Amino acid sequence: MKLIAAVDSNWAIGNRGDMLVRIPKDQKCFREMTGGKVVVYGRKTLATFPQGQPISGCTNIILSRDKSYRVKGAKLVHSVEELLEEVKKYNSDDVYITGGESVYAQLLKYCDTAHITRIDHEYEADAYFPDLDSDPEWEITAESDEETYFDLEYHFVKYERKK
Repeated sequence: MKLIAAVDSNWAIGNRGDMLVRIPKDQKCFREMTGGKVVVYGRKTLATFPQGQPISGCTNIILSRDKSYRVKGAKLVHSVEELLEEVKKYNSDDVYITGGESVYAQLLKYCDTAHITRIDHEYEADAYFPDLDSDPEWEITAESDEETYFDLEYHFVKYERKK
């Protein structure tokens, strides 16, 4: 499985239930990478999507402890164990973990690749992605040239779990 996230310079990913920033090229990259694939995320992350709807053109799996929660157009699972059983139906390379904080924290150990948009800015935040730079199990295997969106500078960075 893979992870995909946009993080600031402190590995922050969100604040007060929303993304820190929306960068069009990052969102385009997300759509290109996950299009037609399996995306896994939590209920709170779904709330940040346009109209709070699952991603069209993808197989959506929502991890939520709330057994009464229902979403049209998405499969619901209620535990990591149930999720791991569900994703066995798919090619592991086609499964992307897309957030939020607790979903990333629970599933990092099952992933071998992380596609991270590193934004060179510090935001006010209350949700964070695990710091892969300080995790000895992960290494950078690819990095884009610097990109700019207005006054923001960012890079697309690929991390892989060391063999």
